[in-house]
Amino acid sequence: MHHILQPPGWAPPIGYANGVAAESGRTIHVGGQIGWNAEQQFESDDLVDQVEHTLANVVAVLNEGGATAAHLVSLTWYLTDVDDYLANAKAVGRAYRETIGRHYPAMAVVGVTRLVERRAKVEIQAVAVVPD
Repeated sequence: MHHILQPPGWAPPIGYANGVAAESGRTIHVGGQIGWNAEQQFESDDLVDQVEHTLANVVAVLNEGGATAAHLVSLTWYLTDVDDYLANAKAVGRAYRETIGRHYPAMAVVGVTRLVERRAKVEIQAVAVVPD
């Protein structure tokens, strides 16, 4: 089990948690996932489509480890175009909720000049804790 950390008097964050305290358990670290399919092929160059695939890939790795999206405690997003992300924030949020649900772990978004795979627009690294 985990608990959201929200300091008193702070405005509530939208779409993420300021912090998460996780109980003891098995930790799963998900390496950076990108928006391609299981055959490592991109089906779209659209950011929102890639976010959907990327999140689905994160969930697939979690499932392989016996975890679900509800076990996520931290996500780090790497974006090649933060302006594209901001312009599509509502659609990205919708894709997030459809894939992850209304579970919001601690998150960070980092703008980068490019990712290893040139067509990738987003890469997400994740940490989950599965209770004992």
